[in-house]
Amino acid sequence: MRFFAQLPERRGAWALLAASAFALFATALYMQYQMDLAPCVKCIYQRVAVLGVGLAALVPAIAPKFMLARLVGYAGWLTAAIWGFIIANNHVAAQQAKNSFFAVCDTFPQFPDWMPLHEWLPGMFGATGLCGDINWSFLDMSMPEWLRIIFAFYAVLGGLVLVLRLLGARKF
Repeated sequence: MRFFAQLPERRGAWALLAASAFALFATALYMQYQMDLAPCVKCIYQRVAVLGVGLAALVPAIAPKFMLARLVGYAGWLTAAIWGFIIANNHVAAQQAKNSFFAVCDTFPQFPDWMPLHEWLPGMFGATGLCGDINWSFLDMSMPEWLRIIFAFYAVLGGLVLVLRLLGARKF
């Protein structure tokens, strides 16, 4: 347990978290451009959540000994993981809807006006697919089902590390 409580002070742990998220992001781009799988709006939101986990992990990876950097890392990690889980769960529900008419998603991502990622980087954040389509599966599970598992893992791991850190009577 002490090992897990001390992980947040290690640069390598944060770098591993960031690397895992960036690998997932790269996989999404590979699937889009090499496998011709068009991402839908919910896919794009999940992509942003994965990127959020990775970017949040970079902050404490730079300065793991500083409490503020770790707090920013925890907050970003858990927020992105939980948000990603919610979006993935909604996406699975849309894919499994008995009536595909109810598998509705927006035509364009609804990013804030101050950060329209789909306009700035349409190759990465532009949505061209439909949310109800299942064009890929592995072990009989669709991509959003896998992402739901991944985001749940990220969230549980983040919560566990944070709780063990607090129980270890250390400052975050």
